[in-house]
Amino acid sequence: MSTLRKRILVIVGVLLLIVIGLGVAQLTRSKGVSGAGTFPPPEVTVAPVEQKDVALYTEWIGTLDGLVNADVRAQVTGYLSRQDYKEGDFVKAGELLFEIDPRPFQAVLDQTEGQLAQATAQLANAEAVQRRTELDVERYTPLAKAQAASQQDLDNAVQNNLAATATVATARAQIRTAEAAVETAKINLGFTRLTSPIDGIAGQAQLQVGALVTTSSSPVTTVSTVDPIKVYFTVSESEYLAFNRRFPTHTEREAQFKREPLYLVLADGTTYEHPGNIYFADRQVNEGTGAIRIAGLFPNPGNILRPGGYGKVRAANRIEKDALLVPQRAVTELQGSYQVALVDSENKVTFQTVQVGDHAGSQWIIEKGLKTGERVVADGTQKVRPGMQVNPKPYVDQTAGAEAR
Repeated sequence: MSTLRKRILVIVGVLLLIVIGLGVAQLTRSKGVSGAGTFPPPEVTVAPVEQKDVALYTEWIGTLDGLVNADVRAQVTGYLSRQDYKEGDFVKAGELLFEIDPRPFQAVLDQTEGQLAQATAQLANAEAVQRRTELDVERYTPLAKAQAASQQDLDNAVQNNLAATATVATARAQIRTAEAAVETAKINLGFTRLTSPIDGIAGQAQLQVGALVTTSSSPVTTVSTVDPIKVYFTVSESEYLAFNRRFPTHTEREAQFKREPLYLVLADGTTYEHPGNIYFADRQVNEGTGAIRIAGLFPNPGNILRPGGYGKVRAANRIEKDALLVPQRAVTELQGSYQVALVDSENKVTFQTVQVGDHAGSQWIIEKGLKTGERVVADGTQKVRPGMQVNPKPYVDQTAGAEAR
């Protein structure tokens, strides 16, 4: 076979291979296109556009504090001899917390009681003397009139009686002084027992057993009433004025708090299960910040919340009438504009640009671009395209109830 013939055969073989390859590729593409039509439409969750009145909330940073914080201080000077409570436990009013060594105070009480007994005896003796001199006056008076006794004897008897009467008065005064000393000693002895002045949670001991305490010492501990617990937060003067203009009377404000109480978002992000109410507003606006301090009261069963904690106080500041609402996750932002994926009656997707307003819990208020009853894609927007057929499923927001507060 000549060299030219061999080259011709090679070229023909290569051309045949190219033709066969193109045919196989075309057949593969045809099968792929026909097979793609067999895939089911993607499943997405859809939510209807709702229209209703919604409360819009504002949040402020809050600080927890006891309703009553009672410092326990020493009223006498002495050494702490015993601690009778467990720090952090609930204590009753009158319950013993610390004891100061009572022995010096017991000795003073014993001494004053002895002095009182001595003064009582002196009074008894003075009264006996006074009675005897009184009898002398009674005896000498008729004798002097009958000149059976001299006037001098009568005058001496009268003077003796006056002196004895003064002695009795002095003895009675000494008794009152001794009784006061005994009472003071009893009070001081009682002050050696440092008891809780209120029902509440007893804090950490600030002084230990063996420490010397005086009337000028710092508190040995503090007891706080924490059920209900107080939460302080500050609002701007404009917010305060706006609220009071909307609800100018005490009755209207009380009714509003029943409709929309305060909610407390705890440090872990959860909403506290017990709503609260306004307790008081401070007497003045802070000149430096232009804000006014507000205190709210929240039930605290089990004393879970403690003074010093932080949280966010949430309250409704206005009502948006006939607001159009969609889940927040249904709205996507692209270069400063917002859009949603709509699903029509034929379950086909179109994209719609919208104008958003405020957040309302887990939903977004739509100001323009949507109508009531339209369906928006809540989950699955990343896998849909305009004109695509989808399989819609109802969307259920598990957090709507909690976040709406």
